[in-house]
Amino acid sequence: MAAIKAETANQQLEMNAVVNGGAGFDPSMWRDFFVVEERMRARAERLAGEVRRRMFAAGRGNGDGEGRVTMSVAEAATLVDTLERLGLDGHFRHEIGVLLGRLRREEADFAGSDDDLHTAALRFRLLRQHGVWVSADVFDKFRDGSGSFSSSLRDDPKGLLSLYNAAHMAAPREIALDDIIAFARCHLKALSMDGELKSPLAEQVSRALDIPLPRFPRRLETMSYLVEYEQEDEHDDMLLELARLEFELARCLHLEELKALSLWWRELYESVKLSYARDRLVESYFWTCGVFHEEEYSRARIMFAKVFGLLSLMDDTYDVHATLEECYKLNEAIQRWDEGAISILPEYLRMFYIKLLSNFDELEASLEPHEKFRVSYAKNAFKLSSEYYLREAKWSNTKYMPSFAEHLEVSVMSSGFPMLAPVVLMGVHDDAAVATAAAFEWATAAGVPDVVIAASGEVARFLNDIASHRVGKNEKDVPSSVESYMAEHGVGEEAALAAVAAMAEHGWRTINRALMEMDPGLLPAARLIVNLTRTLEVIYLGGRDGYTFGGDIKGLVVSLFLDPVAIIRI
Repeated sequence: MAAIKAETANQQLEMNAVVNGGAGFDPSMWRDFFVVEERMRARAERLAGEVRRRMFAAGRGNGDGEGRVTMSVAEAATLVDTLERLGLDGHFRHEIGVLLGRLRREEADFAGSDDDLHTAALRFRLLRQHGVWVSADVFDKFRDGSGSFSSSLRDDPKGLLSLYNAAHMAAPREIALDDIIAFARCHLKALSMDGELKSPLAEQVSRALDIPLPRFPRRLETMSYLVEYEQEDEHDDMLLELARLEFELARCLHLEELKALSLWWRELYESVKLSYARDRLVESYFWTCGVFHEEEYSRARIMFAKVFGLLSLMDDTYDVHATLEECYKLNEAIQRWDEGAISILPEYLRMFYIKLLSNFDELEASLEPHEKFRVSYAKNAFKLSSEYYLREAKWSNTKYMPSFAEHLEVSVMSSGFPMLAPVVLMGVHDDAAVATAAAFEWATAAGVPDVVIAASGEVARFLNDIASHRVGKNEKDVPSSVESYMAEHGVGEEAALAAVAAMAEHGWRTINRALMEMDPGLLPAARLIVNLTRTLEVIYLGGRDGYTFGGDIKGLVVSLFLDPVAIIRI
């Protein structure tokens, strides 16, 4: 397996050198080699308890969990950031909540202050990421008399990186944060090109210049940060060991799920015989792990990956193969959602339809009685997607060029996000207070997407269309938003691509603002949708399409599921 398992295996095999007293036989070569996972889990549980006692219990006294009353702003912010980037926040949700509550208070409540750029930026980003509004005025102290940022900040690359990442939590029309992004990016690129940055900061800057930290998939960040954190002078060996164990334990489970899903998909794909459709189970599971990677989300991952695969088959049928008449028939059958509708379908789509209905029945059967209502939300969303796929098929078959506004009305819905929102929640165990009845109502909103879901759909649509414009289109593809923008505004492709990219950026800012304004009870569900959106940034990085052309992200897939923990290249 990875480095931890290899080391443990070697320790077990070395026991062969020990002579079995009196029996005349060598001892077992293997000892506990095949139960190493259980040993890892037990060790992780012990370490988590020790970390909690050592980092949070000291000075607690009153039992409120705050701990370490002398912790400064810098220490509190750094600890929260470290736990989250190492993927350990699931162990310490309460403690992180307490620290964030302290970070919200006035500086006078702390033993330290946040006068340094790194701490001010880190505090700003963490609070905004957790749904707390913080004014961008906190950065005014770093400006000179003319209102510009001091050029001396170039000598603080760590602070610049934190400032750059923080500024990407901007809401719409926060011009001050636009200026910060431009300033920080310019200096970080120069420092990077000049070779002035040392490891691990050099790798972190390179990664952020591609995808800023607030938009980078958390699981991939953990995979990189496990290596980088060890290089930091003040790293904690106990935290590092715990993080490595947790990463490997989750990866063990991911591999088991991937095997089960691969067997399911192979049977499905070969039985429906839709050879024109993308065979992308592994890539879709990679995407799934970007939404939720923790062990407690195992059921949710499996259910999401299955529905994602079924949706992809339907999408490709509408997009690249079916005639317009066949599209009408498929949509009619989807809306009826009944085995009696099989007869209206062309022969080649009947097995797909049978498998679609039977798989949803199986998903419903896997839910607890009080959870079964969730499937109706997913079915309705699937039906709605079919309606919008049909509208796009009409455009394609009639060579219709929609206006830009008309295009967005349809294509944001067909991006998959409005349909996938309830599917993300469908398999989540309700003891986590994520998949509540209110969350399902929020995720569907009577057919009108919530702001977070709609903006995520915009990001998905724009990134997808930028990629498809660059890699080329299929003959039956509907005009993209880039083409609609070019036709409506009379501009060339570079101007249109820049405009659409700016709209994707605006979508992210809309998401940022919405998370800071929404009902806190819905935040856990909304964050899963944001995680889905984060993975888009990797899938479509640099105009590639890592789902359609799986080779583009093959290295990432191998790193995430097969390689020992190592620095990744996105």
